[in-house]
Amino acid sequence: MHITVVTLFPEMFSGPFSASIIKNARTQNLVDIGFVSLRDFATDRYKSVDDHPFGGGTGMIVRVDVVDRAIASIRAKIKKPASPAGRPASPAGRQKPYVVLLDPGGAPYTQKKAQRFSKVQNLILLCGHYEGFDERVRTLVDEEISIGDYILTGGEIPAMVIVDSVVRLIPGVLRDQAATREESFSPGTFGLLEYPQYTKPRNYRGMNVPDVLLSGNHAAIAAWRQAQSSARTGQRRPDLLKRKKQ
Repeated sequence: MHITVVTLFPEMFSGPFSASIIKNARTQNLVDIGFVSLRDFATDRYKSVDDHPFGGGTGMIVRVDVVDRAIASIRAKIKKPASPAGRPASPAGRQKPYVVLLDPGGAPYTQKKAQRFSKVQNLILLCGHYEGFDERVRTLVDEEISIGDYILTGGEIPAMVIVDSVVRLIPGVLRDQAATREESFSPGTFGLLEYPQYTKPRNYRGMNVPDVLLSGNHAAIAAWRQAQSSARTGQRRPDLLKRKKQ
């Protein structure tokens, strides 16, 4: 999988993407993460990527022509994969890049979207800044995503969130890929919150591990976990239960 992050601040990603699971995935060539500076596609000597909004208002707006040139450049550099025999692959073997605009007005990001993105061959994440994008930028992307109902200084942190959630789902990245099937919002928990987990010590300050988890009865444990998952979701995220019934 190849992920390209289009940003004004590539240096922000050096720490988060150089440690832990993402670092291991990059080292094993399970994912290739590249960064494109939006300023490389400015045309003036000041490397301007934004301008004042028509009609007046506060702040600056990222220009559509600069974004268009950046996306077009990335698309042009994506090469067709080679066939097993070493011959050029057919056009059908080349997957069109999927472009995601990170914007507070986008659709809420979910685990289901993370799973879908993890199957994309070429993913482009477009980070905004200032007061946002020229509205015409939306015609250049495939999807708009928001990571929550709050405002950040830019799209870099949302891009980190998406990359982290996607990379861990790529086959081979985690030692036990089955772990991703039984966590909150995943198929193993029916899209609900994950059930409570326990480890040693069995008793800590009067708090005991539930007996059913020590019983060795796998059917009873599975039933307990499902019941706990539903109960926890009802207490903390009743909206997920309503969504499930729809």
